[in-house]
Amino acid sequence: MKRIGANRRQFLGAATMLAASALAPRVLSAQNRSVIKAVAFDAFAIFDSRPVFDLAEELFPRHGAQLSNEWRTRQFEYTWLRNSMHKYADFWNVTQDALNYAAKQSKVSLGPEQNKQLMSAFLQLKPWPDVAAALQTLQKRGIRMALLSNMTDTMMKACVEGSNLGTMFEFQLSTDRVKIFKPDPVTYNLALEAFHLQKHQIAFVAFGGWDAVGAQIFGYSTYWVNRLNVPSEELGVSADATSHDLSSLPSFLDSLQKA
Repeated sequence: MKRIGANRRQFLGAATMLAASALAPRVLSAQNRSVIKAVAFDAFAIFDSRPVFDLAEELFPRHGAQLSNEWRTRQFEYTWLRNSMHKYADFWNVTQDALNYAAKQSKVSLGPEQNKQLMSAFLQLKPWPDVAAALQTLQKRGIRMALLSNMTDTMMKACVEGSNLGTMFEFQLSTDRVKIFKPDPVTYNLALEAFHLQKHQIAFVAFGGWDAVGAQIFGYSTYWVNRLNVPSEELGVSADATSHDLSSLPSFLDSLQKA
């Protein structure tokens, strides 16, 4: 895929048309109602980041919760702001910038060693407890799987290899490849290009409600794993299915075949 360059206006125009077309009702003919052949997962739907924020409390007793909340909020706000400003920096650097801001906002003295420990924790994430069983079920059904994440290749590779999930995912697709973050439509297109499938043959599993909305608008059948039990985003669009874990993902895919 071509990088976003001088023809930015043309690209944004095409992206807007793509998003608008995806908002239209998806009416599939009987011929096109094919079995879901692949599932793309956001990395945080697979990997549990809570230990990172537990570490923050360990390093900064009584201040870790505030630091964590500021850090987590800024981590994703900065991706959206950078998208809007057309000022890209990869997710590792965004995470570092967010931590620096959070430390100042929380009035925490963040030393080099503490910084290293907190950042390195994002390279050591382990799967949520329900992940292994769900992925094994899909693998047995012959469903192809990929990660589609704002994480850098290095971050994803470290977490996948540290969790022995390498055989599960055919692709590890970082939005760093296109130098823009989700929920820009071009990021969701990475799965189409990797799998060589059509939209209705791919389902997307989101961790964030905003990511579920982005994938839904793009045109994927979308499953929101709302692990943090937060309200749905007020953006006029909702996921096809929502659950607190991945246990009902196989039955959700079954329901798509019967629709």
